[in-house]
Amino acid sequence: MPDFKHIKFDNRNTEFVKSLRKKVNTYFKEKEISKHANYNMVIKTIVMIAIYFVPFGFIISGTVESWWVNFIFWSFMGFGMAGIGMCVMHDANHGSYSKNKNINTILGYFIHLVGGSATNWKLQHNVLHHTYTNVSGMDEDLESDPLMRFSPDQERKKLHRFQHIYAWFLYSLMTISWSVNKDFSQLVRYRKKGLLSMQRINFSKEMIFLICSKLFYYGYVLVLPLVFASSWWSALIGYFIMHFIAGFVLAIVFQCAHVVENTEYPKVTETGNLQHNMYAHQLFTTSNFATKSRIFSWFIGGLNFQVEHHLFPNICHVHYKKISPIVKETALEFGLPYNNFKTFLGALMCHTRHLKRLGTS
Repeated sequence: MPDFKHIKFDNRNTEFVKSLRKKVNTYFKEKEISKHANYNMVIKTIVMIAIYFVPFGFIISGTVESWWVNFIFWSFMGFGMAGIGMCVMHDANHGSYSKNKNINTILGYFIHLVGGSATNWKLQHNVLHHTYTNVSGMDEDLESDPLMRFSPDQERKKLHRFQHIYAWFLYSLMTISWSVNKDFSQLVRYRKKGLLSMQRINFSKEMIFLICSKLFYYGYVLVLPLVFASSWWSALIGYFIMHFIAGFVLAIVFQCAHVVENTEYPKVTETGNLQHNMYAHQLFTTSNFATKSRIFSWFIGGLNFQVEHHLFPNICHVHYKKISPIVKETALEFGLPYNNFKTFLGALMCHTRHLKRLGTS
């Protein structure tokens, strides 16, 4: 496994970065708008939080006796959970939601209310994934499950020939894995890698906080429904329905952005170098999809504009559609790729073909 401390990008050619930054900054200056959240983003935040917590209120009220109605409420919570993750927590933990750090911190901590960890998420996503996108051994999004082979640089096993079939079930388990065991194992691993010390994070304090946050999460989202819902068994089944929906939605959105046929998997040389500068690297390893679908883009927090997000994670996602023509034009001007699928279905089919090919060759 490469050592992140010694990996270097080729930063000799920075003309693309300078040109793109200048154009994007000019756009915001001329429009006289902030790079952070606007009124529409605030409304979306309220809606996503409501989709999660309003059905939960009905569930624990005990007034809904029909099991199938309870399951509908839990399903809404699953979509709300995914929405909070993609639309609210994501921008906040990138620091792009607001120029006020306290607001970013508070909204970023909403990940704890849906079973995750803000610290682990920032390390896995902001530090490793955004820096070393699609680099095997560094980008932990590629190492999420030993039953899956997402990169040609990973070892191929016999079971992988069926991964394009069973992947969809595993995707549904993603958030359950986070909430039960992954956050704990990650925190220990990040201490060993030196990531915690690099970010000046105290392991003991973070572990205590993680345990407390997990107890709080399971206390309100599982114990309360088991005690106060109309039936304990519908609450238990509903809890898993919520996680299956949230995990599946989050996984397929993430996979279509990077694990597809038109993206690359850069290798670290023996001297610890990567071929491109960090910004060009994002263009080779990232893909957009369904960028003309307003409703879809609204729900998934602009993550279908993944190219723009990886180039400008400090800009709130509500602006990605407007700056995407600037990014595309500049990328093509410098002979760099601008990957894009017209539809989400097309991206999903490409992802499936990619999994099938990686499972057999």
